[in-house]
Amino acid sequence: MKVSLERKNNEYLFEGIGPNQIPVQIDNKTEAEVKGASPMELLLMGVGGCSAIDVISILKKQRQEITSYKTEVEGVRKEVEQAKPFSSIHVTIYLEGKIDANKAKKAADLSFQKYCSVSLTLEPQVAVTYDIIVNGVKTN
Repeated sequence: MKVSLERKNNEYLFEGIGPNQIPVQIDNKTEAEVKGASPMELLLMGVGGCSAIDVISILKKQRQEITSYKTEVEGVRKEVEQAKPFSSIHVTIYLEGKIDANKAKKAADLSFQKYCSVSLTLEPQVAVTYDIIVNGVKTN
């Protein structure tokens, strides 16, 4: 896989392009007028998006009917010299529909432990944890 970035102004705004040619705006969030997501925000979105694709794919194969899928991804950062990498990331998955909670939990387990390339790339340096809430009820 290969991506490219091109600077779009005289500051920190970049446009990233991947193999599918879909542009993504990347910016420095400390600027007065931010026009894109920060690299660290994109990393969190990558974890959430990767796991969402896995979970939806697994549940569709099990004929579960998902009417709503939302994810919140929160990263905790630590200071390491001049950088502030994530020390932990927590994902909360909110599912609604005709979904067996045990199947949803198993789908998330498979995603984070076996399939999600993004979260698996981060471990073991970054602890990635998750919760699944099906129709307003947290699964165990």
